[in-house]
Amino acid sequence: MAFDFDLVVLGAGSGGVAASRRAALHGAKVAIVEAGRVGGTCVLRGCVPKKLLMYAAQYGDAFAEAAGYGWQFGAAAFDMARWQAAKTTETARLEGVYRSMLAQGGVELVEGQGRFVDAHTIAAGTRKLSARHVLIATGAAPVRDAIPGIERCPTSDDLLDLAALPARAAVVGAGYIAVEFASMLARLGVPVSLLYRAPLPLRGFDDDLRRRAADALAAAGVTLMPGQAPLRIGGAPGAWRLTLPAGVTLDVPWLLNATGRRPNTADLGLEAIGVTTDSHAAVRVDARCQSSVPHVFAIGDVTNRKNLTPVAIAEGRAVADRLFGGVRDAQVDLSRVASAVFMLPPIGTIGPSESDLIAAGTTLRAYEADFKPMRHAFTGRGERTYMKLLVDDASDRVLAVHMIGADAPEIVQSLAVALSAGATKAHFDATIAVHPTAAEEFVLLRTLARRSG
Repeated sequence: MAFDFDLVVLGAGSGGVAASRRAALHGAKVAIVEAGRVGGTCVLRGCVPKKLLMYAAQYGDAFAEAAGYGWQFGAAAFDMARWQAAKTTETARLEGVYRSMLAQGGVELVEGQGRFVDAHTIAAGTRKLSARHVLIATGAAPVRDAIPGIERCPTSDDLLDLAALPARAAVVGAGYIAVEFASMLARLGVPVSLLYRAPLPLRGFDDDLRRRAADALAAAGVTLMPGQAPLRIGGAPGAWRLTLPAGVTLDVPWLLNATGRRPNTADLGLEAIGVTTDSHAAVRVDARCQSSVPHVFAIGDVTNRKNLTPVAIAEGRAVADRLFGGVRDAQVDLSRVASAVFMLPPIGTIGPSESDLIAAGTTLRAYEADFKPMRHAFTGRGERTYMKLLVDDASDRVLAVHMIGADAPEIVQSLAVALSAGATKAHFDATIAVHPTAAEEFVLLRTLARRSG
């Protein structure tokens, strides 16, 4: 059977763009279908603008700390409208870059909502595209039905489009998005309440990081409200009312719904062609990103496995290499993926938590450092840095690195190479430190904190 395209990709986010360009590089005829802006969540309304807002919040800290080092300034003030204009310009520039990359790579961009007509045909706008293979890379979107009434509340998309900061805010949730934006808003001068179900934020992270993240949020002025996830939300924009357990209410002018994200699989026509999804609406795939329909693949957040942009990019390229590049064993190892939480101070982590390793029956050695960074010698601030190495006692291999403190994501990114290469504690011990740095503590850890398992 003749097809219009060797590959049709649904979704022009980072993963879809990477997959389509790699497939075209291998000589495949490729189309990518996108209903909105090109670039996806990470570039346009996620990682990139979020980190730009983090930088803005950091400058506030820097101005306050500079006095300890002899600098004198007048009163500092943050202009959200000016940040917003700069952010809009930058994301528009990045969208242009992504469009150019597709055009230069020989990938046809089809603008419109993609949907399966049959197993090999995608309808997009007025067009129908037949494809030998289809890759679903439609990502995820904020959950809007976790709590009665929350469907009307702003999400992270709306926060990043604000032209003025709210007078006060509540953030509902305790994952990446909730913690990051609560931290940033507080550093920008907004009184923030963080409401969540569990005793600590950041479920799934190492407990030592979670406790210190909670302490850092509280130190920044965030009012932590564990066990106080709203039962329902009423009111209207500018006057939200949250009904909490025990009948207590909380009134705030602005509210962020950060209760999670759900894969974008609705209205794709997956059921009609036999692509199965799980209870969270995620496409079920195997280690090769292949769905229940052999010629249909899915990558990134739409599979709800490791919801990180670099994972989607790596998965997309692996699919393209396998289908069109002759790399038959191309797939992505999700067992050791580094990640970061861009709160202030930030978190960097790779590998399982201590409790997960113990539950798996691993006998561990844990090494820790907890110290006040040198940069705060003159500032009077109480911010601390915490580092942890988890080592398999039998093999001496370093299984996990966890850190909260300045530059944690940058440091852990570098150490991820060592863990991927199978570095042992002996390798860390044999590495000469760069002094004075925070990162050197990872190669100077000698005192055993505890054995576990």
